[in-house]
Amino acid sequence: MYADIIIDITHEKLDKVFQYIIPEFLKGRLEVGMEVIVPFGRSSKETRGYLVGFSETPGVAADKMKEILQIAEDSVAIEARLVKLAAWMREAYGGTMIQALKTVLPVKRKSKEQQKRKLVCLLGETEGRKRLDFYLSKNQKARARLMAALLDERELDYGLATKKLHITADVIGALEEQGVLAVESKRVYRNPAISLEDSDKEISYTPQQHRAIDRFVQDYRQERYQIYLIHGITGSGKTEVYMEMIRNVVDRGRQAIVLIPEIALTYQTVMRFYRKFGGRVSIIHSRMSAGERYDQMQRASEGKIDVMIGPRSALFTPFPNLGLIVIDEEHENTYKSEQTPRYHARETAAARAKLEHASLVLGSATPSLESYYRCQTGEYCLLELTRRAHNQPLPAVYTADMRRELARGNRSVFSDILHDKLKERLERNEQSMLFLNRRGYAGFISCRSCGYVIKCPHCDVSLSAHNNGKLVCHYCGHEEQSVRVCPSCGSKHIGGFKAGTQQIEELVKREFPSARVLRMDLDTTRKKDGYEKILSAFSHGEADILIGTQMIVKGHDFPRVTLVGILAADMSLYSSDYRAGERTFQLLVQAAGRAGRGVQEGEVVIQTYNPEHYSIQAASKQDYAAFYEEEIAFRKLMGYPPADNLLAILMTGEDEKHLETAAGYLKEYTMRVSGEQIEIIGPATPYVSRIHDVYRKILYLKCPKYGMLIDVKNYLEQYIQINSGFLTLKIQFDFNPMNIF
Repeated sequence: MYADIIIDITHEKLDKVFQYIIPEFLKGRLEVGMEVIVPFGRSSKETRGYLVGFSETPGVAADKMKEILQIAEDSVAIEARLVKLAAWMREAYGGTMIQALKTVLPVKRKSKEQQKRKLVCLLGETEGRKRLDFYLSKNQKARARLMAALLDERELDYGLATKKLHITADVIGALEEQGVLAVESKRVYRNPAISLEDSDKEISYTPQQHRAIDRFVQDYRQERYQIYLIHGITGSGKTEVYMEMIRNVVDRGRQAIVLIPEIALTYQTVMRFYRKFGGRVSIIHSRMSAGERYDQMQRASEGKIDVMIGPRSALFTPFPNLGLIVIDEEHENTYKSEQTPRYHARETAAARAKLEHASLVLGSATPSLESYYRCQTGEYCLLELTRRAHNQPLPAVYTADMRRELARGNRSVFSDILHDKLKERLERNEQSMLFLNRRGYAGFISCRSCGYVIKCPHCDVSLSAHNNGKLVCHYCGHEEQSVRVCPSCGSKHIGGFKAGTQQIEELVKREFPSARVLRMDLDTTRKKDGYEKILSAFSHGEADILIGTQMIVKGHDFPRVTLVGILAADMSLYSSDYRAGERTFQLLVQAAGRAGRGVQEGEVVIQTYNPEHYSIQAASKQDYAAFYEEEIAFRKLMGYPPADNLLAILMTGEDEKHLETAAGYLKEYTMRVSGEQIEIIGPATPYVSRIHDVYRKILYLKCPKYGMLIDVKNYLEQYIQINSGFLTLKIQFDFNPMNIF
């Protein structure tokens, strides 16, 4: 056995593994993640490295290899645990150890460390006065200005002194040489700017919040570090519960990570944490510079902060004594990485919590089926909040059947009831939100007269329309001709949905000329502060109606919003994805939850062509249990997660014929090494068959046991590595994918 070692992990050199001989005295003592001392380079300088794996065959001649010298006694435990986590990710999700390490470790980019410099006066008052007189007598004005300033203030900011006093670095250098002053500098961490508002206010918890907090605290005191799912309806005060749990952990000298799904949530969420924990909180997000992100990671590793808030990447904050990880809105698909390794933050957080002896808290009004399923099997602990924090009633929900609207001659995007309620809000000077459900719009064909949707006869997902006039299933590859007439009712009103947020905005302005309208979508939020400006303007009453896609329904709290209109509620219901029903339910409940969060009661209008579907019915009643029972029965019947596990193997290459041949070989080999419990589907062509002249193929493997899929993945990685026919192809593994390719 040989040891695979990574050298110098804190810089941009994570691109090579070096092999070392394991000496006799270390055999059986080494573990992945350990820090070791090795001879490195021509001079065999003693260098630190991390053990990332073992291999049986030498990459170079054994006589040219060096031996590991020893295990580092003062090993940095944080980095060792993160290396172990990277090894777990590499095994669980595929890819290389280098890719996993680059994901997990805060790599230091080539960005200058920021230094704060100051000028310190070394002379006493009397000596200083003499020196000032001397400079004036010699007509050395710049030196005199600086000396006078140093007599007024014993310490001056370097940058301020050069700008305000109009002096140069040469002047400062001259006074330094004369022993008049010293230039002192210290490293300054680039901090995300947060303006603190009110200090933390006393919070009175509801009985349900108390029960959730008490259960967590009791377990924590007894060192029972569990995984909890807080299933709390919209407005039930989940964030307050998180903060109290974090306070208990921080009071014990440990740290916490809070994951949030999108940058749109950052400002509102972070402000609440800042009021509670002050300057011991930091954030990271994608719009920060590499230097800013690295500085926050450094502050965390040096124990200068207690709470880190951010999206998926914040999970790898190198805290020295991590005690709690919180994942808010845990159902969001943004927690799944689209880059290799394609890890899910929920599973990876559970693995990190186990390594760190920490707890994991998941929270959502609409939990993922995976999490709720694990609560039912006893793997997670379920904590429920069924009432809103201030006892506001849930909004009244009305379902508008758009088939009937069409039959009555209403061809507008707005149902009669939604039109009337929008008019009422404008008259009462209350706010409304219009949510356009655009997820999954690219593809499915439905009938506006009867609601019929054309589905795959084998996979029970909708067929996607292609420009060549074909309807295609992107699971199994089934194809059929597109239709012009509804096969169910014979209507000619069959096709896709065309309206976007811009068209909705124009319609609203035409119907309600006096209304002040804001639109929030990718176009209006391209600039750095786009989200915050629109949300702030709406929050301060600068608009009557906010129109947007799913980004407007994620956790925002607008007390004056009393009406939410959901347009094309069933749009996401028929995307070619087995999670379509779940995503529709989640979106509708989250959207409905924006109404009636203030003093006035709220109302919601759901517009749909399929009001009978269980996702729409359960969402209109905000009944998660009813939805779960229907959806889990469907997943068990079809063998989809969480009942079974799914492995997607995405193959891409520039030569279409070679790709097809290679995909066939990969399927044949998979059939040889997989057990009878594994079902193989494909290879099929994804919805987008070619990107930038690179062709794509997909193979799906289904199995109840996750471990069996990992074993098959390991066999396939070895097979791909030793066969030159795969050299020109890129092959990625995605376990239980959140999006179908």
